[in-house]
Order: sequence, then C-alpha cells, then structure tokens
Amino acid sequence: MKKKLVILLIIVSLILIFTYKYIPFKAIIDEFVFNIFKPKFIVSENFSKVDNNKNGVADVLDIVNGADKEVLNKTKYISNYYSGGYPPDKEGVCTDVIWRGFKTANINLKDLIDQDIKSNIKLYPRVEGKPDPNIDFRRVPNQDVFFSRYALSLTTKVKARNSENLKEWQPGDIVIFGQGHVGIIFDKRDKNGIPYVIHNIKPHASILKLSYFTTPIHGHYRWKFKNKT
Repeated sequence: MKKKLVILLIIVSLILIFTYKYIPFKAIIDEFVFNIFKPKFIVSENFSKVDNNKNGVADVLDIVNGADKEVLNKTKYISNYYSGGYPPDKEGVCTDVIWRGFKTANINLKDLIDQDIKSNIKLYPRVEGKPDPNIDFRRVPNQDVFFSRYALSLTTKVKARNSENLKEWQPGDIVIFGQGHVGIIFDKRDKNGIPYVIHNIKPHASILKLSYFTTPIHGHYRWKFKNKT
C-alpha cells in the first residue's frame, strides 16, 4: 500500500512539474510546491525613520499600526455617505483604512485632500466640478490623484525573491488597484519577500498577500515624510 502511494505521489509531482505553466493557479503551485524548501528571503528595510509626533515610533509605522487597527477591530465594510465626512469607528470602506492610518501619525488626510481639490479642482475628474467635503476624501480616484501629486511614485511590478524590486515595497506604501480599491503595505512579508496589504473589502478589514490581488496595480505611492524639527 505504501509503495503504491509513493508511486502515485511521484506521478502527481511529475505531472505538476511539466504542466504547471499552463495551470491558472501557477502562483499558488509555485508557493506550496516549488518554494516550500527555499529559505526565507530577507528584504532590507528602506522606510523613513521620521518621528514628527515624538512617540518613539517612526511615523510610517504609526500609519501601518493605525491601518492594522482596522483589521484587529474587524471594521465592517459598509459604504455610506456621512454628514461631516467621517464614518463611525466600526464601519468604513477601503479608503477609510488610508486616512485612519494617516491620522495615527497626526496627518489629516481629509483636510489635505479637500484643500487640494479646492485649489486644483480640474485635476480631480471624480469630483465633477462640485466639491463635496463629506465624501471626496473617501473616493479612490481622488486619493489616487492626491498621492500621485504629493507622494513618491514607485514600481507597480511585484517580483518574488528579487531584492531590487522588493525593496521598493515598504511598510506604509499606498497601493491603488485599478480605479476602485486601495490598501496600505503591511510591515510583514511571506518567505519569498512578497509584502502583505491591509485593506477593507466585504465582510471586513483584513490582510492579504499582495500577490493574491487579481486586479492590476494602477499606482504605488510613498508619502514624503519631512522632519519638522
């Protein structure tokens, strides 16, 4: 019986080796079959150490921690319009992960986006010429325009076990998927160096490996932290 099982496993392994390129789940097969015995790939830290709020933690990690609270609290994905702009603490959408993360670093993203829309309304097509502070800062296209103007634009490619590529993906980076979803790069990676992403999609905020997103990456931004002291 054991001999037959071994032979069966060998046959299955050979089939996978010669056909995996044509299987839709190639990424999953790579991870669980071909990379299982590879050592953990270490990616060097390359994020800002600025700590303007003087709490002993780099502001960029404050952003990550603030976004992670959405996951810990299991913030429900509920899309609504709110007078004053801000949704209740226990509900929100993907864009709320971003401003809540920035808030933890004492950065008021709503005020910044509202002001830029007011001064450069033509650059924000999603606003359609009618600014609405109750919702504008919570729309993905508006966050995309804002970060493209004031943050560093980086690669949209992700290459496993590639030092030059992966060091461009650092904690606190903003990722825009298509034109309808956004997340923040977490401060943990898988064994191949691929980072995880904090985001919110039904049923609630969660963390997902960057390589598992099926929507193409439209934008990848890094906030330009400036030491105020």
